[in-house]
Amino acid sequence: MSLSPHHDGSALYVPEQEPALGQTVPVFVRVPEGTDVRQVHVRTTGDGEPRFVEATVDRRDGHDVWWRADVEVRNPVSNYRFMLTGTTGYRWLNAAGPVDHDVPDHGDFKLVSHAPPPAWARDALIYQIFPDRFARSAAADGRTPPDWAIPCDWDTPVVGHGPQTPRQFYGGDLDGITERLDHLDRLGVNTVYLTPIFPARSNHRYDAAGFDTVDPLLGGDAALVRLAAAVRARGWRLLGDITSNHTGDAHEWFTRALSDVDAPERELYYFDVPTGDGEPTYESWNGVRSLPKLNWGSAELRRRFATAPDSLLRRWLRPPYGLDGWRVDVANMTGRRGADAYTHEVARLLREVVTQTRADGLLLAEHGHDHTGDLDRDGWHGTMNYVGFTDPVWSWLRAGPGDAGGHAPLPNFLGTPGGVRRRDAHAVLATMNSFRSLISWRSYTHSWQLLGSHDSARIRTVVGDAARQEVAAGLLATLPGTPVVFAGDEWGLTGGNGEGSRTPMPWHRPERRDTGTFAAYRALLALRRDTPELRHGGLRWVHADADTLVFLREATTGAVLVLARRAAGPPVLLTGLPITASTGAGPAGENLHGGAPALRPAADGGVTLPGDGPTFQVWRL
Repeated sequence: MSLSPHHDGSALYVPEQEPALGQTVPVFVRVPEGTDVRQVHVRTTGDGEPRFVEATVDRRDGHDVWWRADVEVRNPVSNYRFMLTGTTGYRWLNAAGPVDHDVPDHGDFKLVSHAPPPAWARDALIYQIFPDRFARSAAADGRTPPDWAIPCDWDTPVVGHGPQTPRQFYGGDLDGITERLDHLDRLGVNTVYLTPIFPARSNHRYDAAGFDTVDPLLGGDAALVRLAAAVRARGWRLLGDITSNHTGDAHEWFTRALSDVDAPERELYYFDVPTGDGEPTYESWNGVRSLPKLNWGSAELRRRFATAPDSLLRRWLRPPYGLDGWRVDVANMTGRRGADAYTHEVARLLREVVTQTRADGLLLAEHGHDHTGDLDRDGWHGTMNYVGFTDPVWSWLRAGPGDAGGHAPLPNFLGTPGGVRRRDAHAVLATMNSFRSLISWRSYTHSWQLLGSHDSARIRTVVGDAARQEVAAGLLATLPGTPVVFAGDEWGLTGGNGEGSRTPMPWHRPERRDTGTFAAYRALLALRRDTPELRHGGLRWVHADADTLVFLREATTGAVLVLARRAAGPPVLLTGLPITASTGAGPAGENLHGGAPALRPAADGGVTLPGDGPTFQVWRL
């Protein structure tokens, strides 16, 4: 893969990262020296009408020619692309890269003038905790398990399928989390994300029985106050998890609606004509009757959930709890049902309420498939990027025949039938670019990149061994987006599906902990934290073959080169990189991770990357 003309939404190419409506901002396109480009135009579509402006050469830096054009932020989301004209005609450069055929506007670059996400989110390193399985405080021993629960010892194996799965109760609590924050500190994260903490009739608590209190099984409201204070004392952030699509069938709103057709709560849900056996029918999440769906056409629901001064959305963002924002469960389904299409209204409403309540609050959407139509509005700040990151990384690194774990049953991806298909790096790159190119750089970099979660198989089970897990963790730490680590992945814990991955943390079982994997995660998160280019730089792909991905993260502070290999292969020769040429005695590219030798460019500026693998290497250029 040779270096091509390039632009992305990072500050190197768009210096104004928070443009205002009506503002004119400069944008830059980078064209490698020797490329057949003699003229550049920028094409915008303000108010739906195409307009061309000729770009001018801004500077030359020895490797590239930098062209500049000005773009008016005419609309809340303003599209633009570049027309590159050479001796053989023109081609387009849009967010998917250079193309030599005409393409629709939806793949254009985007300037977004909606209020930006909170500044802290770009530097977040998130740790996801499933409270029932993380840690027990001494107080947990004195709590009586509820009637729905199957009490389990901390060493009891997790049942990944069947009616017992949501009922297994291990008794982890919030004070247990508070007591284990030193572990998170050693790992290097700075944001804690808790799956639901409200009373429910399951261990996952996505079937909320109320939103007004913290589940007493977790220690109640006081335990959340203690955890929040401990998190803030370390300078970290704390995120909650809210179900905007449904409640549990034990929720007081639903029980009132079910028992009285004239109850005001009736309009909060979707009730249809009763069945012949007298059982009322109602809409629920995926037909699961314990999860009745909320009707966002109801003004009363909007008031109770969001706009009222004492709404559930506001309450937990305020002191003494002070959550820093919400991850919104099943955001993709929220407000959608047949002809009802309230999703974007709901997202806008929830964001407005969150930012009214605390200006630096985050609102992050769960989305398990194509999220591109729900972002770049004035709603969700970003999404859980399962399809644009998790799935392609799994498919590239999953264990194959002859690999460790290569003959184990293949986990599916979020319920997709069949196992994870093994793909080469070209297909992985195409998948990543397909989803990245349809949203703004802002939405892309504020979305969560994750290798797995409480809803998926664990990354160790997918890839089969520690070496490929380190490659996966390396991509998590070095690609744009917000890294999220699911508790236990840093120790190489396993699990074949979402329920089976909700593994108790083996605090008292050191033999179950892979200390080498922990060391790799710790080093990679430190690299992310200490390297500005990895947190704020652009993304330029420079090489891909079946087993290899190479990319640059570039910012005004410098450039970082990343090599990811799933298997050994021929060394990779690269030319045209932003590195000083020498005869071997001059400046070198310092290795920041992986232990490979420093890069010493040849006289023509070319460098050779090692061919061993699996490996993950990072150099500063």
